[in-house]
Amino acid sequence: MTDYATSPGPAVHQTIDTSVPHSARIWNYWLGGKDNYPVDEEAGDAYSAVFPGIVTIARSSRAFLLRNLTYLVTEVGIRQFLDIGTGLPTVDNTHEVTQRLAPGARIVYVDHDPMVLAHARALLTSTPEGATAYVDADLSDVDRILAAAAETLDLTRPTALILSNILGHVADYGQARATVSRLMDGLPSGSYLSINDGSRGTDAGFEQAQDAYNETGAVPYFLRPVDEITAFFDGLELLEPGVVSVPFWRPDPASATPDAIGEHGGLARKP
Repeated sequence: MTDYATSPGPAVHQTIDTSVPHSARIWNYWLGGKDNYPVDEEAGDAYSAVFPGIVTIARSSRAFLLRNLTYLVTEVGIRQFLDIGTGLPTVDNTHEVTQRLAPGARIVYVDHDPMVLAHARALLTSTPEGATAYVDADLSDVDRILAAAAETLDLTRPTALILSNILGHVADYGQARATVSRLMDGLPSGSYLSINDGSRGTDAGFEQAQDAYNETGAVPYFLRPVDEITAFFDGLELLEPGVVSVPFWRPDPASATPDAIGEHGGLARKP
């Protein structure tokens, strides 16, 4: 079945501004998606002209998430997923990957971008055995997110929290840490946390390009040192190989040896 979850109380919807590039739409463009505007393509092309590796980062990030999800379903038996910062649908979205492996999986997506909301109905497809839902909420509104997620997920059972390239949008590091902690506090023992975000210390070209992008007036995204990304997992049991450049997280043995990129992530279990 397909569920449509809304968070308690009225949600505030912004008008889609097609005159200013938006990071979610630019990311969609780099992934090969079609849900973007000329202004996003122009910004994406300008960024990749300065730093061509950004397309590799975007696609490596998606591949990392796919490997995380596959592990969670096939090796751990997780059947509930809370994906915050959904972004625009492309291919191998969380519900597609998990329900392909376990048709009964239940997924709640969370985002507050008006264009993502406009695509929510298309995103909310599901197998008959499982369920998907969409919550229109900001990452910082933890109580709202958990209350709405509980309409579709049984939050007394292990759940995987997915935070893929969303924490970099929170400028204040302390606030980002507190938000992650509060979200995990709302999930039971045996739940998992998957995080990947842009990082500093690996690729100076990426750092320069992103810093310049943040000064354009578009929605900013802040790269963080690897130790700060690792600290998001404090109090949890990090799975091997820990927090690493995403191509190095349990790569396909048949693949060529990957190169490190400025995107780090990991997966951890709540004791």
